[in-house]
Amino acid sequence: MAHKQANINIKNKKAFFNYELIERFVAGVQLLGTEIKSIRNGKASLVEAYCYVVGGQVYVKNMHIAEYDFGTHNNHEVRRERKLLLNKKEIEKLIRKTKETGLTIVPLRLFINERGLAKMEIAIARGKKEYDKRETLKQKDAKRDIDRMMKR
Repeated sequence: MAHKQANINIKNKKAFFNYELIERFVAGVQLLGTEIKSIRNGKASLVEAYCYVVGGQVYVKNMHIAEYDFGTHNNHEVRRERKLLLNKKEIEKLIRKTKETGLTIVPLRLFINERGLAKMEIAIARGKKEYDKRETLKQKDAKRDIDRMMKR
């Protein structure tokens, strides 16, 4: 079945600001039928989402996927835990890295790939200190000023 290619790319902007990203992974997401339909409509948010590992499985919690408008009584729960699909070596690497102090797993973006499947980019990250955040803002402002000068 051919899907019309909707360019869905839902980002977690807070993760890029609050965390120093160390290593990235792309994982599949185990979804229900009404969830994928809502994502294709662009009605999802990663703002308060986080990932964790339990029993050799990776889950994402607090990811908001709005109820599907045309769903019946079979509609999904909005903030349920969703399983991420990774291979065994990647999961073992995530477990090993998150045991180090200060490292966590954060979802970066949710997208639909060329085959029409929902994928999530996750990263092993370390929280930034306050002065690191100020430095990021300075760099962002400087880049914006340079871009503005180049357009003139």
